[in-house]
Amino acid sequence: MRVRWILAWGAMACAHAGHRVVVIPAHSGAFPEGFLWGAATAGFQVDMGCPTLPDAQCLDEASDWYQWVTDPRILGRADLHVTGEDVRRGPGMWELFEEDVARMEADGLRSLRLSLEWSRLFPRDASGATTPEALDALADPAAVARYHAHFAALRAAGLRPLVTVNHYTLPRWVHDGVACHPDPEACAASGWVDGERIVPLIAAYAGWVGREFGAEVDLWATLNEPFATALSGYVLPGEDRSAPPGRMLQGRATVAVLQHQIEGHAAMYRALHAADTVDADGDGDPAQVGIVLNMVDIEPENPVWAPDHEAVAHFDHLYHRLFLEGLAYGQWDADMDGTFDTFREDLAHTLDFLGINYYHRVVVRSIAPIAPLGPSAPAFDFFPVFAPEPHPEGLARVLARASEYALPLYVTENGTQVVERSEEVLLEHLAFLRAAMDAGADVRGYWYWSYVDNYEWNLGLKWRFGLYALDPVTKARTARPVLERYREVIADGGLHPRKHPRRVVEHGD
Repeated sequence: MRVRWILAWGAMACAHAGHRVVVIPAHSGAFPEGFLWGAATAGFQVDMGCPTLPDAQCLDEASDWYQWVTDPRILGRADLHVTGEDVRRGPGMWELFEEDVARMEADGLRSLRLSLEWSRLFPRDASGATTPEALDALADPAAVARYHAHFAALRAAGLRPLVTVNHYTLPRWVHDGVACHPDPEACAASGWVDGERIVPLIAAYAGWVGREFGAEVDLWATLNEPFATALSGYVLPGEDRSAPPGRMLQGRATVAVLQHQIEGHAAMYRALHAADTVDADGDGDPAQVGIVLNMVDIEPENPVWAPDHEAVAHFDHLYHRLFLEGLAYGQWDADMDGTFDTFREDLAHTLDFLGINYYHRVVVRSIAPIAPLGPSAPAFDFFPVFAPEPHPEGLARVLARASEYALPLYVTENGTQVVERSEEVLLEHLAFLRAAMDAGADVRGYWYWSYVDNYEWNLGLKWRFGLYALDPVTKARTARPVLERYREVIADGGLHPRKHPRRVVEHGD
């Protein structure tokens, strides 16, 4: 099965090589006043690597992802693609946060997307804590104080925080990815596989976070890219993302992870609204709570072959609609056959906004006769290729698609690891973003990924996304040319027609 999967991947990648002509829309108006121009980070990726703090204060050794990139039982496994690069080569924002915020303010940024690390706040097992007071007693006081200092720095600089409560990582007492690698369903700390355990735990954590930091934060995202957790951990761990527990084609576990993340978001949504009652930014609303999905522009491999169109529909169902229909309307697909068959009132209306991470398109081929995940998930009858080439026109289509749910939208991540193209990628995506807004999309903010080169999960520092380049030894940040373009856009209030006119470009795929 695995050989067939890999061969199909290679064949599809070759089939879509070539060029395409893209007409970049002309600038058609300034972005709205109050539009949030920002940059995005994630705690695991940027915190570690402090230049002077001792490891005991800087490293977060209590997470499943720290374990994943440092455990000798995982390192060197060709099938798991973990580079083993030392996390201390990261940018060290845990220590350097105030310096970085000063740069953000000088660059004209108006917001920072950052995450709270559950494993930093609760490195010890908190599963027995059933009250806020019990959680207070188990929280790490130094981590709590440091996060408060982060928010104070942002407030002083006039930057609004968008806080991701859970950006992939879980405490090892919630998920032991190495122990779960042989069998994700048989291990004790099985993370998202065990919904009866993790859903109440993460809801309690979200409620504690809302109570502790609600006076400093109004904009909350519960989860980041939940489908990616399932895809890279339980379906197809690959070179670009291999996540704990790193098992391939785990049908029942994959279904459990997806469904429990949907239930987990809804529980976190209610907990955050109940706990965060302080209006931090003076807009009259103490908390807005959403989710961040990695949305993609989907195309059939063969546009005239009906099975590929059905495969596109199934991919869209599992990648997008499970979460969107579930959390907007309470629609539930209990057997993962591609059809919503149950209404769940406990899930409905648990989105105040939708965060969208957008990078590329996906080309989908039907493999219905193979049915890779078998009877556990009948709708998994497709093979996706995540085309690495930037696809800016797809952002307009994704935003139009998301607008069907009549929610405020935020582009919470967008960028490229191809740094020599980052200026044009930024401007082209912003042009299509503006076009989508002209067509009615209610987009209220844009966060470039990322603020600084970071530790890119299992790849270490292999991919460089930053507005600032990182020297992993000295921790020096050096502005890239894309930052000058971004500063210019922010200062102009959008794309200036004389600087960014309509143009036709040719891209290689």
